[in-house]
Amino acid sequence: MNIDTSLIDWSRAQFAMTAIYHWLFVPLTLGLGVIQAIMETIYYKTGKDFWKKTAQFWMKVFGINFAIGVATGLILEFEFGTNWSNYSWFVGDIFGAPLAIEGILAFFMEATFVAVMYFGWGKVSKGFHLASTWLTVGGATISAVWILVANSWMQYPTGMTFNPDTVRSEMTDFWAVALSPVAVNKFFHTAVSSWILGSAFVMGISCWFLLKKRNKEFALASIKVSSIFGLVASLLTLWTGDGSAYQVAQKQPMKLAAMEGLYQGKKDAGLVGFGVLNPAKTAYNDGQNPFLFKVELPGMLSFLAERNLHDFVPGIQDLSDGYTAADGTQMPSTAEKIEKGKAAIHALAEYRLAKKANDTAKMQAARSQLEANFPYFGYGYLKSPADAIPPIGITFYAFHVMVILGCAFILLFIISAVVSHKRTFDNKRWLQKVCLWAIPFAYIAGQAGWMVTEFGRQPWTIEGLLPTSAAVSDLSAGNVRLTFFLFLILFAILLVAEIRIMVKTIQKGPDTLVVQQ
Repeated sequence: MNIDTSLIDWSRAQFAMTAIYHWLFVPLTLGLGVIQAIMETIYYKTGKDFWKKTAQFWMKVFGINFAIGVATGLILEFEFGTNWSNYSWFVGDIFGAPLAIEGILAFFMEATFVAVMYFGWGKVSKGFHLASTWLTVGGATISAVWILVANSWMQYPTGMTFNPDTVRSEMTDFWAVALSPVAVNKFFHTAVSSWILGSAFVMGISCWFLLKKRNKEFALASIKVSSIFGLVASLLTLWTGDGSAYQVAQKQPMKLAAMEGLYQGKKDAGLVGFGVLNPAKTAYNDGQNPFLFKVELPGMLSFLAERNLHDFVPGIQDLSDGYTAADGTQMPSTAEKIEKGKAAIHALAEYRLAKKANDTAKMQAARSQLEANFPYFGYGYLKSPADAIPPIGITFYAFHVMVILGCAFILLFIISAVVSHKRTFDNKRWLQKVCLWAIPFAYIAGQAGWMVTEFGRQPWTIEGLLPTSAAVSDLSAGNVRLTFFLFLILFAILLVAEIRIMVKTIQKGPDTLVVQQ
């Protein structure tokens, strides 16, 4: 199969750019949405006009972010058809189902109740308005559910069978797809980590008001709500992150090995707390030390991967060359998987030729061969075992940046919650500045998490079944390159416009909002 590598690179770059840009808006939508709903709930319970004005201010900021997020999400979904048509053909029957549900259920739910949330003040009862706010947030969260179900299926394909007559994967068990352990963990981890960003955003903006000596009561009340909510979210993120890492260890061991820079498998494997990779190491079997230095937590990688401090965790070399699992199962090498994959691809071609010739016996024999080797179908497109190894450096560093920042946010929310409870936050200018500068780091942590997810599963669009090289559309690299720069310019303009509108809204402050009766 002749593949234009520049087409693959530009297609990946365009999709990555769109996804990164889209993810600037999604976590703030999910996190800020819950916080504004909490504030309106307080208004509903207390009847205090102060909380109504506070909720309305954050709703206005939410709305600016929400609008851009919807637009970029639509572009992202269209790119599956334009840039990745082979992927869409191969798994469209499965991947399209959660996206269709997201569009039919969540999108219309958001569109309906967001109008009531913004324009229903004084026109509907307080209870119905509060319900509309929560339903808007719920719609955004449900939208995330189905997007993450689709993404999780790419990481762990299940509930499907391959139909050689149509050369398509077809869903056989919807609930296996929707409720796979990978999907469940990914949703909770993504949702609660988005709450961290929302909390950090509210705290940071509120601290800006304190630094400017403006809207003190509003700022302190917002900090109190967001610091407590952020602390709960950060602790839940720690728990769900552990669950997600366990699923990676069980379903995508090569990704886990890349996340930890683990080349040689070992028992009592330590979890790297901090380390610097050796740039001289260019191959998994070149004998070079993987690290210039590292600090490990003894046994914790074994515990994370197998729930036992002493169990064996396979490394990149083990997974590439084959190894014996703890239960005595001999795990095949990547070279063996490539041969099985080629056998599956050959069997599919033989099946289609036999079908055209109406040779039932050859069809049955080819189908049996295909089914026996289909779990390694995608490996048949790889040229060498090295192709199955994800980029180690970016996966390792992104993972550790995410973890380190996650721990830092736990500490920040604890300090902020305690200081806020003592009502001394307005006297702590150093803490106000830290909270303000925490906003970009919350975005960095979220982007790093998705870099681990997507870089760590390379070279696959669908784990083990379809590599990136076989998923692209039959386009010219020049066309994709042109649209890449067109999207880059468009996204830059939208981002500048969005930031300017948001900054102006924040600078006006809550006092400029008219409280509708």
